[in-house]
Formats: sequence, structure tokens, C-alpha cells
Amino acid sequence: MESLNTTALTAVFVAGAAATWIAGIFLSDTTDVVDDRFNLGEALGGLILLGIAGTLPEIAITVSAAIQGHLGLATGNLLGGIAMQTLVLVLLDATSRSKTPLSTLSTVLEPIIEAIFVIILVTMALLGPLLPASVAIGSVSPISILIVVTWFFGLLVLNRLRSSERWTAVSAQVEAQMVAPSPGPVEGVRPNRFEGAKTSTVLLVFGAASLVTLVSGVILEQSGNALADDWGINGVIFGATVLAVVTALPEISTGIRAVRLGQVGLAMGDIFGGNQVQMTLFLVADLLAGKPVLQSVNASSSWLGGVGVVVTALFAGGLVLRPPKKFVGVGPDSWLVLLMYVIGLAGLLKIS
Repeated sequence: MESLNTTALTAVFVAGAAATWIAGIFLSDTTDVVDDRFNLGEALGGLILLGIAGTLPEIAITVSAAIQGHLGLATGNLLGGIAMQTLVLVLLDATSRSKTPLSTLSTVLEPIIEAIFVIILVTMALLGPLLPASVAIGSVSPISILIVVTWFFGLLVLNRLRSSERWTAVSAQVEAQMVAPSPGPVEGVRPNRFEGAKTSTVLLVFGAASLVTLVSGVILEQSGNALADDWGINGVIFGATVLAVVTALPEISTGIRAVRLGQVGLAMGDIFGGNQVQMTLFLVADLLAGKPVLQSVNASSSWLGGVGVVVTALFAGGLVLRPPKKFVGVGPDSWLVLLMYVIGLAGLLKIS
């Protein structure tokens, strides 16, 4: 796409973003139906289905960037995207049409466990660059392998919790003491268009929306990298800001829809699940780049990863403390996340 001028590249970039947004709406609707028919549950469904499907832009960007050697863009998007996608929860909090904070509206406890695993996985990624290149297993960093193993272990833990009598008892006791009752669907929200459709049709649409999201990710990476060069923006900063915002569009569209349907756990599972899947992409990048990508993580990417850990911990705290009311439109945990993100961007400018 280097042959296109800046105006044409911008048009292509915007078209890719629009396709990502629309596909995200269909992913939300189909995931809602699949959750019910396969009894996955809100949080686990968000973690597996929406988490993986919503990360397709990052998958496409990582694959394309690793093959072409744009490792700064890849690592900036992966580590920087954690904070940006977590920031989506602030937007969902502001648009929930409730006087109660989003973290208090969640009637499932699984998002707390999901947030803990996000913190663990990102911390592992931040430790990766500290290892000498000599410990690599072929072209793969042992940390990249450990991240994937830990992510899979997290899935097993969540699945085990769903059938655990102790966890069920704790969840029921906590739910009875929640500050806010379980939210119902917001009036005026259109019904799910796939509610009466065949399961095969739902799965087909889910696959098609996932494919559109994947292709859009490739378009966004190629046009975004060319735009970064045209505008003279550092690849890490572009990947962590502009590109991270665009690749968060599936989470925004699916999250708004899920919250308005009263499925806060699904929305949170989407965000935390997507962030977990995002960390596993370092292994894919290692294999495609032919060397450990974590070794190329610079100070800017590490800083962004640290910001991602902090904002995730703040929302995990909100899920535990359950603040009773919002302040100026959002919960206190959302305000802290927003403040930390602004501080993080200010620090990024100093580091870069």
C-alpha cells in the first residue's frame, strides 16, 4: 500500500475500521445465542468466543507485522492494546444508562479470575525481554510458550469453577449481597436477530463475521504502517494509540450491545478474554519472525504493558469492592483507570 497517497491510505484505514465495527455487532449477537445453546455462561462465553474473535484484528496485525519485520508495530499493538481495550470498560460504564458502576452491575464473579490471569500473562510478557537470547528454544522464547500454557490453564480453571459446588455456593452468597440487582435488558434495544435462527446458521454468521474481522485486521496493519511512515509517527506509539483504538472496535460494539442486554459478565469476559488471547500471540510472532519477538520489546512497549497491568488491577478491585454509585457519569474505578491511562500516555511521550 506504500504506493497510495495519504488520502487514499486514510480512506482504506477508515473502511477497515468500519468493517471491523459492523462485524463486531454480528459477533455479539451470534455469541449471545451460542452461549445459551451450548450453556457456556456469560463470562466463559465472552472469554472464549468473543475473546478470540475480538482479537482477530490483533492476530492479523501480528502475523502481517512479524512476516514483514515490523516488530515495533507488533509489540506496541500487543502490549499497548491491553490498556486501550481495558479502557473500553470505561466507555461501557459511561454508556450503561445506569446510576450504578459497571463493575457493580456484574452478577458473575468469573471476571475477577479473568482479570487476575490478564495481570499474570502481561507480567510474564514484561519479564521476557530480560532473558538472554541464548535461552531461546529455536526461534521461540520460553516465556512465549509459558504464556500459552498459562492461558490454557486459566481456561481449565474457569471451566472447573463453573462445576464447582464451593464456587457456586460462594457466587450465590455474594450475589445475594450485591449492591445492585442483576440488570435487565434496556428498553428499546432491538431483539437479537438470530434468536430464532438455526444453530448452523448462527455458527455460519459467526464464522463470516470473524473472517471479515480478520481481513480487516490485515488491511488495518498494512494501511496503518504506511500512514505511520507518512505521518512520521513511531511504530510503537502508533500501534499503541491509533491502531489500538481501531482494533478495539469489536470490543466496543459487542460490549455496548452486551451491556444493554444486561449481560455485563459477557462484556467483561470479552475484554479480559481478548487481552489474554492477545498475549498468546507472542508465540505466533516468534514463529513467523524466526526469532523471539519479546527480545525486541523496548522501553515504550514495556511502559505500556505496565500501564495495562495497573488498569486491569483497578477494575479487578472494582469488581471486589463494588462501588455503590457513579460520580459524574462513571464509577470511581473507571475514573482511576482513565487517570492512570492519561498518566501512562504522558509518560510514553517522555520515554519515546
